[in-house]
Amino acid sequence: MKAEYDLSKMKRRRNPYASRLKRQVTIRLDDNVIDYFKSMSAETGIPYQRLINMYLQDCAQKQKRLKLQWTR
Repeated sequence: MKAEYDLSKMKRRRNPYASRLKRQVTIRLDDNVIDYFKSMSAETGIPYQRLINMYLQDCAQKQKRLKLQWTR
């Protein structure tokens, strides 16, 4: 290996994974929801935001529907 490389002569390429990048959104979650995923994160070693994303991906893939029941 060389001690130094001259990268100024390199040609630019588009990122082949750019289409797979995640989109940043703002979402408001209750404290207990965040605490739950943070505790899961501590147990598993997986960052809590990734856990939330994994859970939502699972819901989307299985087309889970939320059962809403309004009370008076």
